[in-house]
Amino acid sequence: MATPKKYRMDKTAFKIQTVEEADDHYGPWENKSYSERLDAAFYLISMAFGVKPSTKIDRTVFSKRKHG
Repeated sequence: MATPKKYRMDKTAFKIQTVEEADDHYGPWENKSYSERLDAAFYLISMAFGVKPSTKIDRTVFSKRKHG
């Protein structure tokens, strides 16, 4: 699992770019393994939505029914 100490957002790294420059965003991630990229994605999503590995899923939101 990713920990907050492992990844940090460098807010000074942003700059004004052209569309072509912004489209070339894979540079540093091409050398990472699939597992490292997935770990980073999980961390970013969990920070965006305030989710932790210990967060319980609210199963009352969804229901299932038989189609027919």
